[in-house]
Amino acid sequence: MYIMLQTLDDHKPTWQDRLATPGMVIRPNTDETFEIVYNIQNTESWDMYAQALDKFLAPYNDTLQAQKNHECTPDQYFQQEDSGDVKNNPKRSCQFNRTILEECSGLNDRYYGYREGQPCIIIKMNRVIGMLPGKDGQTPSVTCAAKRYKVGKDTWRDDSDKLGELVYFPPNGTFNLMYYPYYGKKAQVNYSQPLVAVKFLNITVNQEVNIECKINANNIPLGGDRDKFAGRVSFKLRINTIN
Repeated sequence: MYIMLQTLDDHKPTWQDRLATPGMVIRPNTDETFEIVYNIQNTESWDMYAQALDKFLAPYNDTLQAQKNHECTPDQYFQQEDSGDVKNNPKRSCQFNRTILEECSGLNDRYYGYREGQPCIIIKMNRVIGMLPGKDGQTPSVTCAAKRYKVGKDTWRDDSDKLGELVYFPPNGTFNLMYYPYYGKKAQVNYSQPLVAVKFLNITVNQEVNIECKINANNIPLGGDRDKFAGRVSFKLRINTIN
């Protein structure tokens, strides 16, 4: 037993499931119904979302990132391999600065657009040790669109006419390659997950809008019907303007 324990690496799991498709989550946190609902005229109904985003983004403040993390070369993987039995630990991590999110950073608009009916949603991809999300230099990205849903036995509908215009931060909704691979929380203590923010500019108000955001990468398949959260996340957004 002692000899076996000596072969274990504290910085890397001995056994890990190799996920073909990572899950995705959104912020601010929603309940199990994945609904974001608020009334523009009721400050309390949307201020909780702004506060949740403030708390979530605090570790991404530029000053903190400069203290903890490395300024990496963009558009290429930041690989830090071991040299035989010599472990290259701790691994360095790349800076993801809050300012990258621009209009959805909360720095220029502390309400993240919720007060004006142009809310920001932040998306992140779950961590998978060793994953290289893209080949041949293609950068993975996020796109959001109206989600199809069933309204009858054989009838499907989507809310494309309600969605309106979207804008992504960083531009094109990309997860830069320099944030990969991820080496695990023990080996890469200061790792900051890259984020994508989407801002809804003129979504239809006083109606429920079904939305799906998905990852686009040339080596990450979307999950099938058995795993609806693999490579995508769905939620409902409703902005009310009348009490």
